[in-house]
Amino acid sequence: MNCPRKATILLRGLCTRFAQHSQRPPTQPTTLCFVPLKTTTSRLHRAFTTTTIFRLPHQHHHHHQQQQQQPADDPNFQSILDAPPRIVRAGRRRHGPGLLLLALIPLTAFALGTWQVQRLGWKSNLIAKFEDRLVRDPLPLPPTIDPSAIHDFDYRRVRATGHFRHDQEMLIGPRMRDGKDGYMVVTPLERRGGATILVNRGWIDKAHRSQASRPDSLPRGEVTVEGLLREPWKKNMFTPVNRPDKGEFYFPDVNEMAALTGSQAVWVEVTM
Repeated sequence: MNCPRKATILLRGLCTRFAQHSQRPPTQPTTLCFVPLKTTTSRLHRAFTTTTIFRLPHQHHHHHQQQQQQPADDPNFQSILDAPPRIVRAGRRRHGPGLLLLALIPLTAFALGTWQVQRLGWKSNLIAKFEDRLVRDPLPLPPTIDPSAIHDFDYRRVRATGHFRHDQEMLIGPRMRDGKDGYMVVTPLERRGGATILVNRGWIDKAHRSQASRPDSLPRGEVTVEGLLREPWKKNMFTPVNRPDKGEFYFPDVNEMAALTGSQAVWVEVTM
């Protein structure tokens, strides 16, 4: 057999073998075929002495088709619209302090609003009561006054006649007025046929603390005073304690001053 014919037979065998490899399933691994061919002629030598490589197809196309498959094509696929409802139980939540504080805000606002309304009503009634008492004519003080009844006559205009006991005068202070230091002058009024009462005669400057510097403010003989009947004052926690032995009074303690002067615990503030 001559060389060209031999080469032709070998070429047909290679083609047949390549066709068989192409018809195999894609799961077969890649196979390399090396076929050395030699001919006596230079043309066949150049054509068949090179290495021929055949690569089988891979599985990428098969996986790509699987990835493109839609979920609805799966027989086991179930839509959320067709799925039966599920009951989910929420766990018990603990309320923190922030929620409690938030709940206290409206309660506090309601309590403050109620208190303000009540206080407004109390002030309105108090003002109306004082206005009614201030416009009435002065009430003559009886010879003896019940201290427990003074509350019902607080800010009531009264009138009293008697003699001032300047020797028992008491100065309460220091008290500021118009930016100046001074004192509140309290003098017992000895009434004829009645009990002695305490009269707040007003304010004097610190420079007139001595009676000698203000002789015109010391009326002699019988006088009639008009003023407001007031309840006993209440001591402030920041106010010092009175020292009557030294003649120092920081607030009007009506009961204490009445005991020192032999007067009844009745306080009248002069208005004229």
